[in-house]
Amino acid sequence: MNIELSLHETRVIGCLIEKEITTPEQYPLSLNALTNACNQRSNRDPVLDLDEVTVQAVVDGLVKKYFVNEQGGFGSRVPKFQHRFCNTNYGTLKFTPQELGVICELFLRGPQTPGELRSHAARLCRFGDVTEVEAVLQQLAAREDGPYVLRLAREPGKRESRYAHLFSGEPDGAAEQADTAGGGATEARAGGRLQQLEERVATLEAEVSALKNRLDTLSAS
Repeated sequence: MNIELSLHETRVIGCLIEKEITTPEQYPLSLNALTNACNQRSNRDPVLDLDEVTVQAVVDGLVKKYFVNEQGGFGSRVPKFQHRFCNTNYGTLKFTPQELGVICELFLRGPQTPGELRSHAARLCRFGDVTEVEAVLQQLAAREDGPYVLRLAREPGKRESRYAHLFSGEPDGAAEQADTAGGGATEARAGGRLQQLEERVATLEAEVSALKNRLDTLSAS
């Protein structure tokens, strides 16, 4: 994946995706509506305070990258904007509804646990339980055209690890997660070797027992 987006760019794209799903009757968005969506006090982390000039500059950059398109025409008094980021005829980036819901929430709220994602993405798509969220996260992390998400190291005192999107590069904690993953792989290899040794010992014990029985039988005859 060779997409590199800033915080403001992910916020704009996330807002356009969100409003397309949750309020399709108000989509595409005017500059004023898009600015208000970027600055929402709820469903956003971090909370931003962008003005229309800043949002317009971000949109202009995304238009040049072919991630956003300006819509005008009859009956429209002001320009309106829609995303071309994914699931359109203009690009190759395709997500399932659940994958899109997860990516959108990570754009809007930053790193989250599977449980948080299930709760926050409920307005965008449906998850039966947390295991479905975990399965989607694994799909996004293993896709050949990705990876698109990364599991971060579990924070002290937390029961679950958080996941972050990779459209803005590796997030803070990625190196620590790599160390954790490496340690887990080492433990897995050690456990596999131990299991092999145990199996070999069990095989040898069975062979010794069989030989002893044969010797006893010969001695008795």
